[in-house]
Amino acid sequence: MTHQAHAYHMVDPSPWPITGAIAALLLTSGLAMWFHYESMLVLLIGFIIMFMTMFQWWRDIVREGTFQGHHTTPVQKGLRYGMILFITSEVFFFFGFFWAFYNSSLAPTIEMGECWPPIGITPLDPFEVPLLNTAVLLASGVTVTWAHHSMMQGDRKETLQALSFTIALGFYFTALQVMEYYEAPFTIADGVYGSTFFVATGFHGLHVIIGTMFLLICMLRQVYFHFTMIHHFGFEAAAWYWHFVDVIWLFLYVSIYWWGS
Repeated sequence: MTHQAHAYHMVDPSPWPITGAIAALLLTSGLAMWFHYESMLVLLIGFIIMFMTMFQWWRDIVREGTFQGHHTTPVQKGLRYGMILFITSEVFFFFGFFWAFYNSSLAPTIEMGECWPPIGITPLDPFEVPLLNTAVLLASGVTVTWAHHSMMQGDRKETLQALSFTIALGFYFTALQVMEYYEAPFTIADGVYGSTFFVATGFHGLHVIIGTMFLLICMLRQVYFHFTMIHHFGFEAAAWYWHFVDVIWLFLYVSIYWWGS
């Protein structure tokens, strides 16, 4: 940085975007091979390359931001804008699923019996596991906010406690979702209701898993003293993402579980 005439970070050439793209190709093609030919070899290779890429790419970013001093104030500003645009793109991603759901439910066709839920579909009770999942995610939103405030006050112990609670609630939500899928009286093959339900809630569940990993990495970084009271954008990004996941779940619960049933 001493030889630069500006405060911006010019990223060095990296192989990880290429290996990440190869991993994505192997994961998608491996899933297709698993579904059609019951062979998991390509899928496992894709997972191995993906986890190796994640480890090494995240390691490089931690080095750049924590030890090499590349994440200056202008760079952090750019990272904030990038995260805001990413979450905005995710909002529109889920908007498509809500559009499909309301398009099908507000004007059910004659093939569905002109009623919603379609004939033969027994919807899940919104006041059982879905309501518990809502309480779990809302509680996790409180604990992640608690962690953020503790970090800004320099209280390491409370930050780690709050992050531990948030991660545990994330795993609990995922376990409840798996149990709900296992016991659901319909499948993704049951017409438009099954498709919209499982695609919307399934992608949300994937986002919960990603957010839980995000927070888990932040907790490990907190253990190794990577964050300070004023320099912790990695955690801020995870908290923003987690609040986004919370809000999307509220819309899913009200729309698909409660109103849609």
